Amino acid sequence: MSGESDLRTLLSGMRPELNEGRYVFCTVEGDTVPAGTTPVATVREPEGLTLVLRREEADAAGLAYDYTAGWITLRIHSALDAVGLTAAFAAELGAHGLSCNVIAGYHHDHLFVAVDRAEEAMAVLEGLAARSVHP
Repeated sequence: MSGESDLRTLLSGMRPELNEGRYVFCTVEGDTVPAGTTPVATVREPEGLTLVLRREEADAAGLAYDYTAGWITLRIHSALDAVGLTAAFAAELGAHGLSCNVIAGYHHDHLFVAVDRAEEAMAVLEGLAARSVHP
């Protein structure tokens, strides 16, 4: 099942959803995910394995982190080769002074924004979607 690639359709239909919880980015040496953790995502880098997981899990496992995020999922199924979606929402968030860390899944894009500004980021994304509706 291929995803949507039309930029206007992607923007107007992105339906951002704020997931419950607080999330952190941690890194561990090697390829082993610590027991008791269920990462939302992992990324293997030369410096170590990055884990994105609930803050409570990181605390329980004794993992260090320095950024706590809210997790927003764009509910539209975006094609992996779609052009412009990330640039459009990143520019809009940036214009409001909001940083964003993006992870693309097969079906959806996942945005991690400062937890204390997650509701503001939602409003910015919903405004962008509303302005992008086809006439």
